[in-house]
Amino acid sequence: MRVCILGGGTAGWMVASALSVKLKKSIKTMALVESEDIGIVGVGEATLPHIKFFNEGLGIKENVFMKATEATFKLGIEFCDWGSLGQQYVHPFGDFGQSINHVEFYQHWLKLNQKGHAGRLDEYAYGIVAAKNEKFQYPSDGKTELQQAFGYAYQFDASLYAKFLRDLSVGNGVNRVEGKVVEVLQDNDSGDVTTVILENGQQIEADLFIDCSGFRGVLIEQTLKSGYQDWSQWLPCNRAVAVPCERQGGLTPYTRATARKAGWQWRIPLQHRTGNGHVFWDEFMSEDEATSLLLDNLDGPALDEPKQLYFKTGRRNHFWKNNVVAIGLASGFLEPLESTSIHLIQEGITNLLELFPHDAVSALDAAEYNSRMSLQYERVRDFLLLHYVATQRDDSEMWRYFRNMTLPDSLQEKIDCWMHRGYVQRYEFGAFLPPSWIAVMIGQNLFPNHYDPRVDQSQIEQVKQQFNSMRTDIANSVGRAKTHADFLAAIDAASNTKQLRVN
Repeated sequence: MRVCILGGGTAGWMVASALSVKLKKSIKTMALVESEDIGIVGVGEATLPHIKFFNEGLGIKENVFMKATEATFKLGIEFCDWGSLGQQYVHPFGDFGQSINHVEFYQHWLKLNQKGHAGRLDEYAYGIVAAKNEKFQYPSDGKTELQQAFGYAYQFDASLYAKFLRDLSVGNGVNRVEGKVVEVLQDNDSGDVTTVILENGQQIEADLFIDCSGFRGVLIEQTLKSGYQDWSQWLPCNRAVAVPCERQGGLTPYTRATARKAGWQWRIPLQHRTGNGHVFWDEFMSEDEATSLLLDNLDGPALDEPKQLYFKTGRRNHFWKNNVVAIGLASGFLEPLESTSIHLIQEGITNLLELFPHDAVSALDAAEYNSRMSLQYERVRDFLLLHYVATQRDDSEMWRYFRNMTLPDSLQEKIDCWMHRGYVQRYEFGAFLPPSWIAVMIGQNLFPNHYDPRVDQSQIEQVKQQFNSMRTDIANSVGRAKTHADFLAAIDAASNTKQLRVN
């Protein structure tokens, strides 16, 4: 197969690096077309744990990657003011506690919480306790099962990550072509894309085209007219302003999302700076007000002019149409509340690798790809929407809008099952496992009416003792762990060790 990737940035170079490593013998030629004159969004700086396995699959050493991208470790996301003003919780990458008498821990917690004996759910997750104390160690460093029951992701400079993968890809034989596409040629009979023509007259032919051209969707939308499912009735925030600032204080191994009156603000700590942004709904807030609110809530002085972003949440009707596969922003957009942008790129790549054409594009492969990616997008959509609707807030027009919303059937069913008896539906396809749903629902005061009746078979005093043991086990281990900054320095992942000590 001859492959042409349209667009660089994080999506384009993730695709190029994966294909050049995993399918080198199946691809005759691979070109990536990008233009230095076309800017990239480049604010997707926080990730999910899946990215670790993506990098490992490419043979990338963790400390080398982290040093090159100014990366930090990420143990979860702290949510402030979502369930109600003044409340905060952390969505960790890992489970809570340990099962007792073959019944899941959180079911026991629900019973003890009703009786006032449970303590905060956060206290039973190693990743959360470590994050709040700015500590880090690998899961394999834990001495007990409880100390190992967490995962981690990264926070990094997305533009540096793209450059890192570009060097890897070019070293593996990917042909980087500088230029802008001015014309797209299609086969008269099939409608397949055959050639892209650049402004300098260069023509690039391919059998399979991968559209990473961002929101424009040059091939999947402008050429093939895939169509777009608008999800703004559920996720109506449609603007963002982003700006980096000086990093001050300790090096926190977690992302923060703070709810505002017409959206929310992100904070992503990197080694050399802190990434910040304000996602908002322009019906209830102007760009000037959103920018002012963001600048007033930075850790330190801004390092650049605020960057405005415009989007409409939703997805393409077809992610794979004819011989074009859309990945990244070309395939759709869901606001970065749970750091899913890069994850959805990775999902697109993983499914493409599994369904990559042998010698010709198959409609069966395209249909399967579209089915899988549709489920991924819809389940991420539901998880993001949960944050907005599991709330007691009614202090602004936006929050009142969500309090009165009719939910997608898939999310309503999920909430109903939880509220009935604390049951969490499990999915084969979906980025977020049950502990993630539990973290958000309990963190935002969505408590079920009943718990698993098997919990009542355990003696409550014995359960309380086991809870105390779990808290002690976690606290003692976190107390012995290195600080986040010291850990980065110890594994040679810091680009500037002195910089990490800034307070």
